Amino acid sequence: MANFRKIFFDTAPLIYFLGENSPLKKDMDKIFFEVLSDRYQIFTSSVTCEEYLTYNYRNHNEEGVNYFWKFIHNFNVNVRVIDNAVAVEAAKLRAEYKDFKTMDALQLAAAICSGCDLFLTNSTQLKSFDKIFCVTVEEWKTFSKE
Repeated sequence: MANFRKIFFDTAPLIYFLGENSPLKKDMDKIFFEVLSDRYQIFTSSVTCEEYLTYNYRNHNEEGVNYFWKFIHNFNVNVRVIDNAVAVEAAKLRAEYKDFKTMDALQLAAAICSGCDLFLTNSTQLKSFDKIFCVTVEEWKTFSKE
C-alpha cells in the first residue's frame, strides 16, 4: 500500500462504513482504520454526497444527514465537486468504456481529476478501467498490510 497516497472512496464503501447493518461494515472498519493510521488522503465526490444523503432525506432522517457531514468534516474527507473538468473527463470515459454508467464515470473522473492513485469500490465492472487502480472492498486484504 506504500505506493498509494490518495484514495478515492466510491459511494458503496462509504455506505458500508457509515451503515450499522451492512454485511461489509467490519471489512470497511478495518480498511478505514488502516487508511487513517497510514495517513492516506481520503477523497470522494459530490456524487457520493447525493447518493448517500438521498436515503436519509427520503426517510426524514436528519440525524443521518448530520452524521454524514460530521464524518466528512471530522476525517478531512476531500469532496470533489463535479465541475467542467470532471464532466469532460467523465464524457471521455463513457466514450471509451461504453458500458460504464454515468455515475460511475463521474466518480472515476473525480478521482482522476483529484490525482488519486487508488479507487475503492464494490463494482467489479470498474476493474476493467486502466487509468487508476481500482480495488473492491473484498480485494483490499490482498493489497493491505495483513
